[in-house]
Amino acid sequence: MKKRWVWVAVIAAITVGGATLSTRWFEKADRGSAQANQDRQVRTVAVLVGQAVRKQTPVRIEALGSVTPIANVAIKSRVDNEIVGVHFADGALVNKGDLLVTLDSRAISAQVAQAEGTVARDQAQLEGAQRDVRRYTELVEKNATPTVNLDNAKTQVATYSASIKANSAALDNLKVLLSYYSIKAPISGRISAAAVKVGNFVRAADLQPIATIIQLSPIYVSFTVPQRFLPDIRQALANESASVDVMVPGSDKHASGVVTMIENTIDSATGTATIRATMPNQDELLWPGTLVNVSLTIRDEDAVSVPTAAVQVSQQGTYVFVVSNGVAQVRPVTVSRAVGQESVIADGLNGGETVVTDGHLQLTNNVRVTVREGGARS
Repeated sequence: MKKRWVWVAVIAAITVGGATLSTRWFEKADRGSAQANQDRQVRTVAVLVGQAVRKQTPVRIEALGSVTPIANVAIKSRVDNEIVGVHFADGALVNKGDLLVTLDSRAISAQVAQAEGTVARDQAQLEGAQRDVRRYTELVEKNATPTVNLDNAKTQVATYSASIKANSAALDNLKVLLSYYSIKAPISGRISAAAVKVGNFVRAADLQPIATIIQLSPIYVSFTVPQRFLPDIRQALANESASVDVMVPGSDKHASGVVTMIENTIDSATGTATIRATMPNQDELLWPGTLVNVSLTIRDEDAVSVPTAAVQVSQQGTYVFVVSNGVAQVRPVTVSRAVGQESVIADGLNGGETVVTDGHLQLTNNVRVTVREGGARS
C-alpha cells in the first residue's frame, strides 16, 4: 500500500512538470510568431530614387549612317608627257589652285614664244598700215595722190588686223595647252598618295589617276529612316528645326549639321527614305566611308521624363515604383522613347513623382522603403 502511494506521487509530479514545460514552450512559440509578424510588418528596403520631371524633351530618330564626300576628283594629265616635278606630300591637305604636278613644257613654251613673236610682227605691220592710211588721207584731200593708194592702205590695215586676231587666237590656244603642263588642285581637300613620281611618263588615256582629292569640309552624312517618319521630317525642314548629331563609334566626340536633302523616292523594297545631312566637319572628325551613329532631332515637345533605370518590364508591361510617404507602389507606365539616359513617359506619370532607380529586386507593392546613401538620381 505504501509503495502504491509512492508511485502515484511520482506520476503526479511528472504530469505537473510536463504540463508546465508544454505551457512555457507554447508561450515561447507564440512570442516568436508575434515577433516575426511584427518584423515583417516593419521591414524596409533601402533604395536609390530619382524624379519624374515634366520638361521640353527632343523628339529624335536614331539611325546608322555613312560619311560620303561632297566632291571627289581624280587628278589626270590632259597631255602625254614626262613628270618633272611633284609638289605635294602624300595625304596632305591641299587648297584649290595649289600646284600639284609639273610636266616637261619646254616644247610648248617655245611654241608660245614663237606665237607671241608672230603677233608682235603683225602688230608692227598694222601700225605701219595705219600710218599709210593717215598719210594717204591727207594727200587725197590735197589731190596729191590717187584715191586707189588710200584704198590699198586701208586694205592693208584690215589684213593685218585679221592676221592679229588669228595669231592671237593661236597664241591663246597654245597658252591653254601650256597650262595643261602645270596640274593644279581643282578643289580643296585631302589628297591621296601619288601613283607616279618624277620621271614617269603619263598619258591622257591612262586609266589610273595621278592622285585623288576628296573634299572633307563640308561633308555629307547619308542615312535611311522608315517612311512613317517622313511627314514629320518634312515638317521639321519647313520649320527649320531639323538638326543632326553624329557620333563616330569608338569616339566620344560629336559633330553637328543640318538636313539638306530628302531623296525624291521611297525604297519600295525596304520602305525607307534616304536623308542627307551636311556637316561642317572643320576638325575632320568625319572621314569618308565611316559608319556613324546618327541622331535626327525633329522637334521639342513637353513630356514627362524619368531615369531609364527606373523603368521595369514584366509580363503585364512596363512599370515603375513610385515612392510616396515612405512606401513604394507599382505604377504601370507607357514608354514612348528613350533620350540618352532618360525614358520619356507617354502615360502613367504626371511629373513630380519620386521613382525608384535602384533596389528593385527586393521590392514588392506597398513595401516600405528608405533612401540609402547615394541620394536621388535625376
